Amino acid sequence: MAENRTTTGADPWDLVVVGAGPGGYIAAIRAAQLGMRVACVEKAPQLGGTCLNIGCIPSKALLDSSELYFQVRSGMAAHGIRVAGAELDLGAMMARKDRVVKVLTQGIAGLFKKHGIERIQGTARIAAPGRVMVQGANGERELLTKRILVATGSVPAELPGLLFDGERIVSSTEALSLASVPKKMLVVGAGAVGLELGSVWSRLGAEVLVVEFLDRILPGMDRKLADLLQKSLQRQGLRIELETTAQSAERTATGVRVVLEHKGKTSMVEVDCVLVAVGRRPYTEGLGLDQIGVARDRRGFIQVDADYRTSVPGIFAIGDVIPGPMLAHKAEEEGVAAVERMCGIAGHVNYDAVPNVVYTNPELAGVGLTEDAARERGLEVRVGTFPFLANGRARCLGETEGQVKVIADAKTDRILGVHILGPRASDLIAEAALAIEFGASAEDLARTCHAHPTLPEALREAALAVDGRPLNI
Repeated sequence: MAENRTTTGADPWDLVVVGAGPGGYIAAIRAAQLGMRVACVEKAPQLGGTCLNIGCIPSKALLDSSELYFQVRSGMAAHGIRVAGAELDLGAMMARKDRVVKVLTQGIAGLFKKHGIERIQGTARIAAPGRVMVQGANGERELLTKRILVATGSVPAELPGLLFDGERIVSSTEALSLASVPKKMLVVGAGAVGLELGSVWSRLGAEVLVVEFLDRILPGMDRKLADLLQKSLQRQGLRIELETTAQSAERTATGVRVVLEHKGKTSMVEVDCVLVAVGRRPYTEGLGLDQIGVARDRRGFIQVDADYRTSVPGIFAIGDVIPGPMLAHKAEEEGVAAVERMCGIAGHVNYDAVPNVVYTNPELAGVGLTEDAARERGLEVRVGTFPFLANGRARCLGETEGQVKVIADAKTDRILGVHILGPRASDLIAEAALAIEFGASAEDLARTCHAHPTLPEALREAALAVDGRPLNI
C-alpha cells in the first residue's frame, strides 16, 4: 500500500536513498509515486550518477558523433555523396556531449521537484539503521528515516602496475574527455567499455591496440557473434591481441611504456595513452557498512535477499553494489522492485530478460541464454539464424554485417535467448526481451506480422529458421 505523505518536517523520512544514479533516482521517484516521503543523497553536484555523467550517455554521444565523422570521411561515396575537406573539431564534439548530459541531468532535477523528492548534496554515512549522516558544504546533517536504500553504484577497477594517474593512464571517466586525439592508444580489456571507447578514438584518428587476457572478446556474449564482431573491428583498424596481459607501465617524457605478456613472452609498446577497462567494482567506501554489520561477499558486493533487504533490518541495496550484471537498466528495475516490495507490491525483476548491449559498429546485443550456456545447463535446443545481408532495410542502409540468432527449447519451442549482431541491435533486442518476459515461443515470434521493409524482419526470419522455414534465404 502507498503510505500517507501528510508529514511534518520533524517526522522521519519514509525512505532515504543514497546515490542518485539510474537505480537510486528511479527508486526515489517510484517511492514518491507510492506516497513515501523521500530524500535522495548524492555527493556529486549533478544527478544521474556514473551512467548519465561519465558513462552510458556521454559515451553514446561520442560513439554517435565519431561514427558520423567516420562515415563522412569514408562511407558517403556509396550513397552518391561526395564530401571534401571534412575536419574534426574535437572541442565542439566534446561540447555537444556535455550539452546532452546537462539536459538530461536537469531533467532528473525537474522530476525530483515534480515528485517532491528532497535532493541533498553531500557524502552519506549510515550511522545506524534509520539514521544517515550527511557531510555537506554547510556541515553535517542527520537524517532519520524508516528505511535506507543503498544505490551507490560502482567505480572502475584498477590493475596492479597500471594505477590510474588521470592523464596518461586513465579510466573510462578521463577517456571521455581527452583534450586531443592520441596518436597511439592502448586499451586494456576487450569488454564493452574498452571496445566502445577504443572505437571512438580509432574513428577519430588514433592507432588503437586492444589487449585482452582471455581467448576471446566480450565474455558472456554469444561466442560466434563476438568473433564476427572482432573481425569487423579489426577491419575497421583496431588491433586486438588476445591472451595478452599488461604487466606494468612506466611514464615517459611523451607517453607511457607498457610491458605486455603473451603466452609467457614479453614485449614492450610505447603509447600516448593507456585506457584501463577491466571492469568495475562496487563503491561503498565511507558508508560505514562494516560498522553496522551489513554483510558483503569477498568481492565487496552487498548481500541481499529476494526483497533486496540486507543483513541489517531497514537497510536495502540495489544496482552495482549487489551481485549481478553492472547495467544501468538492471539497477533501474531493481530500484522499482525494491520500493514496491517495501510497500507490499509484488515487484519483480526477471534476470533472464535483462538485455546486454555493446554499442560498437556493428552493435552486439543479447538477452537470455547463449547457445553455449543453454547446452551447459543440459538443455536441448534448436537454433535459427538469419543474416542482415538478406534483409531489405539493412541493404538500403548499407549496413549488412551480422545476423540474428534465436535459441529455443527443442521440446517446448520456448525462446531461451536471442542474440543480434548488426545495425540497431540495441533497439531490436527490446522485442526479444519482451518475448522472453512473456514466455513466447519461436512460433509466436514467427507468426507476428512485422512491417516491411524493417530491420526487425530479421528477428522474425530467425524465429522462422528455428523450425527450418525462413522465407527470404
